[in-house]
Amino acid sequence: MQVRMDTQAELGLTVTEATTRAQIISATIATIADHGYARTTFARIKERAGLSSTRLISYHFTNKAGLMQAVLSTVSETKTLYLQQRSEGIDPADRQGNLRAYIETSVAFLRDYPQCERVLQEMAAHADDRDGWAMAGVMVGQLRTGFLQRQLKQGRDEGAFGDISPDVVALSIAQAVDGVAAAYAADPAVDLDRYGRELADLFARATAPG
Repeated sequence: MQVRMDTQAELGLTVTEATTRAQIISATIATIADHGYARTTFARIKERAGLSSTRLISYHFTNKAGLMQAVLSTVSETKTLYLQQRSEGIDPADRQGNLRAYIETSVAFLRDYPQCERVLQEMAAHADDRDGWAMAGVMVGQLRTGFLQRQLKQGRDEGAFGDISPDVVALSIAQAVDGVAAAYAADPAVDLDRYGRELADLFARATAPG
């Protein structure tokens, strides 16, 4: 995955520094996706990024926690932007339409950004790493269910959804998408568009007003 340079602009870096920083983040995402979180070391990242020394990683991120914060922030921004782009044209007040877009987009994300999805899974599984970023578990949780839970609650309160439990529905959707991810990992020929549509249909019925 190529990290967008404009995500580094606000840090006040030189062009060279911004390029190196983005390169390190991209290499870390790829390394986690290929080898898993536990086997991602500065040495492996250095090799992947083509750096001369691991000291360049420490220079830009100080320690593992700083690097993982940057990685997870980048993945979060990527997924959020992806959702926004695929939801363009849908009225924000159309709760059912936005729920459908969210589910279909979450499934399509598995195909279009597989490395990001793998990073989210690995970060969730290793959120208790003492050397990692302390807020990793919280951020992954927000990405998985937090945003959706708030949207479901708002829609329920407005009458767009039935008498649902937003936390239960949000978790059920996240776990359903996890199931699709497992199926896709086992068989890349899986029709993700069909999975996305049918999951969206299923939860549209489950959340419809009585």
